[in-house]
Amino acid sequence: MSFDLVVRAHDSVVGSGDDVRTGPVSVAVQDGRIAQVGPFDADWAATETVELGADEVLIPGGVDTHVHVNEPGRTDWEGFTTATRAALSGGTTSIIDMPLNSLPSTVTVDALHTKQDAASGQCYVNVGFWGGAIPGNLDDLEKLDSAGVFGFKCFLVDSGVPEFPPLSTAEFTTYLARTAELGALMIVHAEDGDELAKAPVAQGPRYTDFTASRPDASEVTAIRTVIEAVRATGGRAHILHLSSAAALPEIRAAKAEGLPLTVETCPHYLTFAAETIRDGSTAHKCCPPIRSDANRDALWEALADGTIDIVVSDHSPCTVDLKLVESGDLGAAWGGVASVQLALAAVWTEAQRRGFALTDVVRWMSTSPAALVGLAGKGAIEVGRDADLVAWAPAQSYTVHAADLQHKNKLTAYEGVSLSGVARRVWLRGAPATIERPDGQFLIRGER
Repeated sequence: MSFDLVVRAHDSVVGSGDDVRTGPVSVAVQDGRIAQVGPFDADWAATETVELGADEVLIPGGVDTHVHVNEPGRTDWEGFTTATRAALSGGTTSIIDMPLNSLPSTVTVDALHTKQDAASGQCYVNVGFWGGAIPGNLDDLEKLDSAGVFGFKCFLVDSGVPEFPPLSTAEFTTYLARTAELGALMIVHAEDGDELAKAPVAQGPRYTDFTASRPDASEVTAIRTVIEAVRATGGRAHILHLSSAAALPEIRAAKAEGLPLTVETCPHYLTFAAETIRDGSTAHKCCPPIRSDANRDALWEALADGTIDIVVSDHSPCTVDLKLVESGDLGAAWGGVASVQLALAAVWTEAQRRGFALTDVVRWMSTSPAALVGLAGKGAIEVGRDADLVAWAPAQSYTVHAADLQHKNKLTAYEGVSLSGVARRVWLRGAPATIERPDGQFLIRGER
C-alpha cells in the first residue's frame, strides 16, 4: 500500500496513557489520519516522505482549550487570523475559543452562528467553541449543546465585561445540575466576590498591592463552592487557570472522593514568580494573579502528582492602550497574558529545568486537554487519530521579542525571556500548515 505521507523521526512521543513511547518512528498518513505507526526504517511507499532532522522530535500538535480570540466585536484586541497564526507558530494545532470578550458573547445559538461566520476562512488551526452560562440563559444551554459547543463557561465573580455577568452560588448549582443532565462540562472562573470585596483595592504600580487585591482566599472559597455543587449535582466541573496552591488540599480531597472535578493551570503561573515581577509591569497582570515562587513550586508538584490535569495558555490579549503601559497602574490596567504562541515553549523550558520529560509536556498540553473535551481524534500520535503533527526542536533556544510574535497587539509578559523549543514544521491532517494559508477546520463536539 502507498500512503499519502510518511514522516520518519529519529525521536518522537507516540501513544497515550500507559502506552506512551519515545524513540525512532515512522508515521504513515492516509486521508488525513494516522494509518500506521512503525519503526524508523519501515518499508512503506508514500506520495511524500519526510525525514526530520536529528535534533527534531515528532510530537502531536498542542491542544489549547483556553483561548480568547475576541472576534467579532473586539477584533482590535485579537481575531481569528492572528490568534490561529500565533497558535500554529507555537506548535498548537487545535484551540477552543472562550465565549466572552467577543460581541455578542456566545450565550445563544444565534451568537454561536455569528462567531462561526466571523471565523470562516480565517483559521490557520482547528477551532472549536465554548458556550457561556450567564444569568438568564439556562434554557439556551441545551440548544447550544446540540449546536456543538464543547461545554459552558461561567464566572463566580465579575468577568470585567458587562455582557457576561457572573452566576450567584445558587444559580451556579442550578446551572451545573442542567449541564449534568446534558452530560456537558462546566468550566469555571473560580474567584469569590465576597473575598475580593474584603481585600484591599488595587491601585498604582506596586505588584504586591495587586496580589493583595486578589488573595488566595478568593480562589479557595470559590473552589470550595464548586466542589460542593459538584457533590450535590453530580455535574462535571473544570477549574480554570488555577493560580493559588492554597486550594490544592481541597482539590486533592475532592478527587480522592471521586468527584468529577478537573483542573488546569497556565504557563505564566509555572514560569513567573511574584518576587521577580517589576512594579508597573502590566503585561504580567492577570486574574487570578501570578503568585510567589513557593506557590509556583507547589503548582509544579501538583502537576507531577496529577492534581492539576492540564496546562493551557489562557491567551487573553487586548489593545496595548488598555494595558496602561506608561502609567503602570496594575489596578486599572486590563488583565490577561497573551501567550498562545509561547505556551508549549514556556512550559517545556521550565519543565526540563525541573527534571520533567517531553512526554510530560505532551500529556499536559496535548493528550489530556483533548481527552478533557472529548477530542478523540486529537492529542496523540496513534493509529486512527488525525495527523496533526509537529516537528519540535527541543534544544533550539531564542529570546522572546513581542514584535516577532504573530498575535495582533505586540505586548508580552515574556519580553526578553529566553525559551527553548521551536515548532519547525507542522502538519494539519497530514497537510503542511503555514501562516500563509488558512487551513484549519471547525471542530464539532467531541465524544463524551
